[in-house]
Amino acid sequence: MPRRASATTPLLADDRHDSASESEDDALRGSSASAHTGRSLYMRLREVFLFGWALLATAGILIMAVWVSHNSQTHFSKPAGKRNLIFMVSDGMGPASLSLTRSFRQYTEGLEYGDTLTLDKHFWGSSRTRSSSSLVTDSAAGATAFSCGKKSYNGAISILPDKTPCGTVLEAAKRAGFVTGLVVTTDITDATPACFASHVDLREQEDEIAMQEVGEGPLGRVVDLMFGGGRCHFLPNGTEGSCRADDVDVVDIAKSQHGWNYIDSRAGFDALWEGKVDIPLPMLGLFADTDFPFELDRRNMNEVYPSLSEMAKTAIRALEKATVNSDKGFFLMIEGSRIDHAGHGNDPAAQVREVLEYDKAFKFVIDFLKESKTEGVLVATSDHETGGLSIARQNTPGYPEYLWYPAVLANASSSSEYLAKKLHRHIASLEDPSMLSVEELTTYINDELVVPGLGISDASDSELAEIVKSTESAQPLLAKMVSVRAQIGWSTHGHSAVDVNVYSSGGPGTEEIRGNRENSEIGQFLRNYIDVDVEAITKELVEKMDRKPSFQSVEATTAKEGDHWAAHEDFEMRRLTNDIESS
Repeated sequence: MPRRASATTPLLADDRHDSASESEDDALRGSSASAHTGRSLYMRLREVFLFGWALLATAGILIMAVWVSHNSQTHFSKPAGKRNLIFMVSDGMGPASLSLTRSFRQYTEGLEYGDTLTLDKHFWGSSRTRSSSSLVTDSAAGATAFSCGKKSYNGAISILPDKTPCGTVLEAAKRAGFVTGLVVTTDITDATPACFASHVDLREQEDEIAMQEVGEGPLGRVVDLMFGGGRCHFLPNGTEGSCRADDVDVVDIAKSQHGWNYIDSRAGFDALWEGKVDIPLPMLGLFADTDFPFELDRRNMNEVYPSLSEMAKTAIRALEKATVNSDKGFFLMIEGSRIDHAGHGNDPAAQVREVLEYDKAFKFVIDFLKESKTEGVLVATSDHETGGLSIARQNTPGYPEYLWYPAVLANASSSSEYLAKKLHRHIASLEDPSMLSVEELTTYINDELVVPGLGISDASDSELAEIVKSTESAQPLLAKMVSVRAQIGWSTHGHSAVDVNVYSSGGPGTEEIRGNRENSEIGQFLRNYIDVDVEAITKELVEKMDRKPSFQSVEATTAKEGDHWAAHEDFEMRRLTNDIESS
């Protein structure tokens, strides 16, 4: 019967023979007991050594596997060959905007609760948005983090806190041989697009930004295609539609000195056939004096303004054609600019339409990348959230209701901004506005604005009286009527510090921006993906601009920035365009 090993027998001990058989073998071999003991010790030491070596080798392999996995996620592996990069910015869009729009779309289109936006299907992570000067960023500091990959103060346009310029991914891409573009629905001189192609201390310097964008900056022309609004900054003071402080004709400079082709109308845009024809670059398309109308209003002015998705489609096709025979691809920044403005105005009806149009543009980009023969990546995020949106509102002192009403937003056919301008135009058209009675003004506001525009038929006397009392505040008061009935809340007319979502098509290296990231890390990924030397551009900018640290404090800078939105709104309200009359 075999001998069972005791509980104390070492696992590596050779117990195949008992001591008697070992003695007999030794006797037959003529070996002494001491020789046998030596061989036995040697065998045991050898087995211990082999086991230890195997253990160390296994540990080494495991450590190497973990290191490789970690390294692949934290150190970007640059893809080889031609590639395209499309970066989308949903200005002012926070996570609540997505929830609001998703439910709105499900309601209006009769969809199941599981039906989602295209954006939802490409959720990638989130981004922390603070600037170097505040926990609550503005668009300038946010876009500088994207363009330069570095934090800066609120109001900075690709300028660092020490007031020195930082090179941008677009500038570096152009220098490396990429074709570049900017597509927005606000002024092309506004903070986000400005941060990719200009360098100024404060975002309000839009006249200077316009000059740099067309090629009058230290690096010359760095953009090949620009679509957006803000035509007023390109026209000399004194001409119709101008908002410049000087008599410089930027359009003429762009055409005569930098070779730009220029269009300024829907007809001119339509002649591009959505990029199905060869589009001569550089191409400058300015289709509005300032911002485009909200999508809610633009759809009724389609013969005047192209949509964001139309411009994105045309730009992508144009840049693709321009790079067909190049070993470099293109870099394009697309901004859903007016999501932010709807947040500033606390207008949920306008915001959901802006997000839907952005989602439509996003889908086109995703589809383009799937079909393109060139390697490409889409990265999309927001610079910040605007409005402190909450899809909940307690309208009474009692226990709050757990619901909100998307039907209220669906009933609105005009934005509060559009209706406020219409009211101001009506008052300005009167020979003597002071002769307008309270009753007449109340009737006009209810019958011409609230009922047909907001779809609200139960306006209270107090709500109408408040607008009559303060017609200059008509926009936020009209927007509030919608929010109250839909049971949607807002905490501010400014920005908030909430983290914003990051979306991506996926692809080489995009794991680097998975999870929760600083906004500057998004900017660093952009430069790494197309493998461009931003630091060399920074060095050249510093030498050419010869900027010295300013004695102006960051606190003073950010205080000036705080007036930007109010000043912009004042300009908009004073600019009585023909949009309302023509519609």
